[in-house]
Amino acid sequence: MSMSDPLADLLTRVRNAQMAEHETVDVPYSKLKASVAAILKSEGFIADFEEAGEGVERRLHLTLKYDDNRNGIIVGITRVSSPGQRIYVKSGHIPKVMSGFGIGIISTSTGVISDREANARGVGGEFLCKVW
Repeated sequence: MSMSDPLADLLTRVRNAQMAEHETVDVPYSKLKASVAAILKSEGFIADFEEAGEGVERRLHLTLKYDDNRNGIIVGITRVSSPGQRIYVKSGHIPKVMSGFGIGIISTSTGVISDREANARGVGGEFLCKVW
């Protein structure tokens, strides 16, 4: 069975795994999900991620990150643009997430990047999700 919004599935699996205090979470692989996972790792929201399997069994294995009190590093993670309503932002009008304490993930013509990088490059695109 195909799903209509694979990125929302990734975000929901991460949110649920962190609420249940799981160390890792597996999700079906896609290039978009791998790009989002790379941004989450580079911004310090997850500890690590790796690809596992081949072909149809290809998966992303994400290792979640917690603080000393076993609280998840990701406080909130929401989808902004959806297949039914795409949200696009111009280069100068990218909204700050939680007054700059969170990040926005944007799909641009040069790839999937964080909102800070999009502002530095002066590019806009589809506002995929917010993480704080």
